[in-house]
Amino acid sequence: MMKASWNGAVLAESDDTVVVENNHYFPIESINREFFAASPLTSRCAWKGTASYYSIEVDGKRNENAAWFYPEPLQAAEQIRGRVAFWKGVVVA
Repeated sequence: MMKASWNGAVLAESDDTVVVENNHYFPIESINREFFAASPLTSRCAWKGTASYYSIEVDGKRNENAAWFYPEPLQAAEQIRGRVAFWKGVVVA
């Protein structure tokens, strides 16, 4: 079972993660949405496509753009459709 946590809160937990480039992508259904706020930030990966971001909010603290996902991944990255990954101090263990 993999768990993503930050600032004492469990952001996501699942035994069904997909690892791409050393990042665990959690099923969107496994995230605790109360901690997530949509971000306007996007970025582009040549083989995965355009990523969108969430900021994380826990107990009045905000971690900007700490989670990302690919709403429409390119064919080479289809396995991460509907999944979310983390960085910026979020612990995945």
